[in-house]
Amino acid sequence: MVGFGPADVPPTATVKFVGAGTAACIADLFTFPLDTAKVRLQIQGEAKAATADVQMTRYRGVFGTITTMVRTEGPRSLYNGLVAGLQRQMSFASVRIGLYDSVKQLYTKGSEHVGVGSRLLAGCTTGAMAVAVAQPTDVVKVRFQAQASSADGNKRYHGTMHAYKTIAREEGIRGLWKGTSPNIARNAIVNCTELVTYDLIKDALLRTTPMTDNLPCHFTSAFGAGFCTTIIASPVDVVKTRYMNSANGQYRSALNCALIMLTKEGPTAFYKGFMPSFLRLGSWNVVMFVTYEQLKRAMMAARHSWATPL
Repeated sequence: MVGFGPADVPPTATVKFVGAGTAACIADLFTFPLDTAKVRLQIQGEAKAATADVQMTRYRGVFGTITTMVRTEGPRSLYNGLVAGLQRQMSFASVRIGLYDSVKQLYTKGSEHVGVGSRLLAGCTTGAMAVAVAQPTDVVKVRFQAQASSADGNKRYHGTMHAYKTIAREEGIRGLWKGTSPNIARNAIVNCTELVTYDLIKDALLRTTPMTDNLPCHFTSAFGAGFCTTIIASPVDVVKTRYMNSANGQYRSALNCALIMLTKEGPTAFYKGFMPSFLRLGSWNVVMFVTYEQLKRAMMAARHSWATPL
């Protein structure tokens, strides 16, 4: 047996909520440079760059992007927006992942037989709920990751709180909720693909292979979920990133952003940053789901030990 074994008592909703947020933060700490590289590749080619320096910088591939950023902006640039990213995960993953099982049970009315439709509906529901809660943190994270240091050292945002205040002052409160529609679409897709695929692969492995409900099974399921999610969600993710990072008035809507991308850069633009997206989502899923499964069991074990008299 590897790691904590399955608990005798199923984890509570609170344990899942806290465990999901914590596991997502741990996964972000490991994979954030890949996410930053993905954002830089996704916004590359926009008609209007924020500065001449951004316009001149060319990124080629995930590792080329990371190398270029370290050389031109320093290693810390790979973690631009990390604070907002962790804020996002604590509010976002807690809802979309931590509440998934509870919402799934709500739709199935507690039945043990859960169909794909119920899983998809639960994934869409918690994904949309998460965006409603965490959208401002996502906007700030993307803005930070997209900004490159200029030659004179000037930056658009100088800190997380400065970014929140600047966006609210210059673009209004609505600026903090920019890109909500594509983000809801993106996260409904991501959540459905990620959680439902993980669920289905895990169930299939437990049913058809000698694997047990432990680390090897969780690792394999998470990796498969990350690959499927990247393929399906990349186009919406690119549009979401471009629209969130755009100057005020640059695009009329997320759909207008997608149409401009299609006409000026062609359909391949929707898969810009695919490799870092896959590396990031694949590794993020592995770290998050493995950590999440173990955290749930550890928290339930601790809860049991506290409740058991000496």
